[in-house]
Amino acid sequence: MSTSNRRRLFAAAAAGAMVAGSVAVASPASADPDGNGDVSVTVDIEEIREPGVLALSVAADSVALSEDGSALLVRQFVGTLPTVTVTDTRTADEVPAGAAWAVLGSASDFVGAAGQEPIDAGHLGWRPRLLDGGDTGLVAEGEEVVTVLDEPTQPGNNVGLVDQELLVSTFDSGAVAGGEYTVDAELFLRTPADVAAGEYASTLTLSLFE
Repeated sequence: MSTSNRRRLFAAAAAGAMVAGSVAVASPASADPDGNGDVSVTVDIEEIREPGVLALSVAADSVALSEDGSALLVRQFVGTLPTVTVTDTRTADEVPAGAAWAVLGSASDFVGAAGQEPIDAGHLGWRPRLLDGGDTGLVAEGEEVVTVLDEPTQPGNNVGLVDQELLVSTFDSGAVAGGEYTVDAELFLRTPADVAAGEYASTLTLSLFE
């Protein structure tokens, strides 16, 4: 073999060795003998924040009136409105600007269980009483509403509980947000002395408005 041919053969063998070496280096080595790998996945879930609400609740769904303070011409039956609670869980930022809330009440006629002549709701009155108005001084009870048989204690208030009379209110909802306020009322039914005997029933509806 000539010297030139030997050089060519040596060069080809060397090139083959370089290619074989590069393939071996490129083969990856597994970190796990089984060929598996773990990835930790985490998430931070924040608590859902529900918006606050303005709500009304009443301590009981009935009250029985009993006779007390009757006179010769007028019979009177009295009782106490179950405690009414206004709860506001909102923050001041959740209250619309300029908002005010109020609880109003109106009664239906007293219907006799035995078919007696109904007693008009104008014969039922109340005297609201604030039990807990908070520390702001911005929650107040409504005025006394007397019956159609009474002399008005102020102009136009001897109408009875016939049309959404004020029980409690505030003129600034934002300033009293986040509080709980309670009120009740003295109830009085005044009828003519000759009212028919028997059981009567009326529904007193309380509504919260803002």
